[in-house]
Amino acid sequence: MNQALTPAGENAVSELSSRYGVSTDAVRTMLDAVNNGRGTMAQFNIPELGGSGQWMRGGMTMVGNMFDHGLKSRVDGLCRDLSAVLSQHQVYPPRETGSGSYGGNSFGSGSWWPSDLGAPSSSGGQNGSQYAVFPGSRRLAVLVGGELAVYDTLDHNIGGVQQQQSGGPGSVEFTSQYGTFTAGSLPRVDQNSSGTTSPNQSAPQAYPQQSSSQQSSVPQASNQPGAGGHQVGVDISEITAAIEALAGLHAKGFLTDDEFFTKKSELLGRV
Repeated sequence: MNQALTPAGENAVSELSSRYGVSTDAVRTMLDAVNNGRGTMAQFNIPELGGSGQWMRGGMTMVGNMFDHGLKSRVDGLCRDLSAVLSQHQVYPPRETGSGSYGGNSFGSGSWWPSDLGAPSSSGGQNGSQYAVFPGSRRLAVLVGGELAVYDTLDHNIGGVQQQQSGGPGSVEFTSQYGTFTAGSLPRVDQNSSGTTSPNQSAPQAYPQQSSSQQSSVPQASNQPGAGGHQVGVDISEITAAIEALAGLHAKGFLTDDEFFTKKSELLGRV
């Protein structure tokens, strides 16, 4: 069931429904998905928009038909506009405070992280978790299953986040100048006030994480060209990215085993 909306939210839904040629129910469902991703990503299953898919602001947009670029563009445009609406208007009615819930209001109206961390350079949600990066205070806040954890980022310059290969809920990886790593490889500081750790302690921990994650995807990309020769117009990198995206949806339960392997075979058949 979709959340109740304010008059401003209802007007935005109606306008975007007309603009993108989809029903108001589809727009409201996507609105909730974008809000759950704090305006930076969305995981959805909307028949009018190709079924199961995922959107990430500034990143990849995935739809049921990976080669329907028109649908990808429409989903991306809708999600961008919804993100802007959420940041500029009170879309959801205010909820009573005190419960610790942050899901009632639009993501721009409040925050779930401690105020003393400052303003995050980026925040979002992925694979059942919420995260916020604070380079000014060298902190990373992660919320999984209602439990908040704050980590010292040491000398990591975090520039990206992705789903951990074959991970469960809350399993995300971050990317810095050292490669890919998990929050668990960083010192947790919310349980003690000092949070003092040598800046060099986390960098070596990032390398094993990076190795296992990248080795699972890089050979897949390098072996694709040799599978059956190049076809004219086939973008190997796009097919590889599509397969990795499908793996993410499969890990989250959006795709069954049969659906995943069928779509994967179809994509590999294009190489």
